[in-house]
Amino acid sequence: MMVVGLTGNYGMGKSTAARMFRELGAITIDTDDIVGKLLQDSPVIYEVKKMFGDDIAEDSSINRQKLAAVVFQNPHLRIALENILHPKVFKKIDEELDKISRSSPAIIIVEAPILFERGYQNRFDKIITVFTPEEVALARLKEKGVPEDKALERLKSQFPSEMKAGKSDFTIDNTKDAENTRKQVEEIYRALLSIEGGQRNN
Repeated sequence: MMVVGLTGNYGMGKSTAARMFRELGAITIDTDDIVGKLLQDSPVIYEVKKMFGDDIAEDSSINRQKLAAVVFQNPHLRIALENILHPKVFKKIDEELDKISRSSPAIIIVEAPILFERGYQNRFDKIITVFTPEEVALARLKEKGVPEDKALERLKSQFPSEMKAGKSDFTIDNTKDAENTRKQVEEIYRALLSIEGGQRNN
């Protein structure tokens, strides 16, 4: 079993790459999905409301849009929120990994957007960064209805893509079309399978 961290900045194509890896046979874990479920858990809601106030919750769950509006304008609050959520996220990831045999030839891709920002790189066997020029990411996010000022807020909270790419084992350039991205994903997946197979045989 090989656990791979898949990272990249906001709007640069992590989810697209993860889907392609999943179509090739990888097991994928989306930390954003885990966070969404955690924000519906009563103990987590209590902790978040204690920090941000009662109006941050609606209908027995946290309003993620309101929460994002606060934390991406205040780095200290964002880090405080991450300190609440991240240990719980990794606990959920570990629970998922425990269901998979350690001797399995599985490649597990974990989408982790702020992997480098919080120093989580040592939790993974290999790291892949998906990148594209910021102007391309902003244009794609605009097509999805994300205002440029909101997108820039999130991008400013993350390390530069060049830094992440330089610290990664593999990179995926998602600037061109989907077919170009898919070819890179396929090449990396073959390499991961080869490395994982070699480790099992040693």
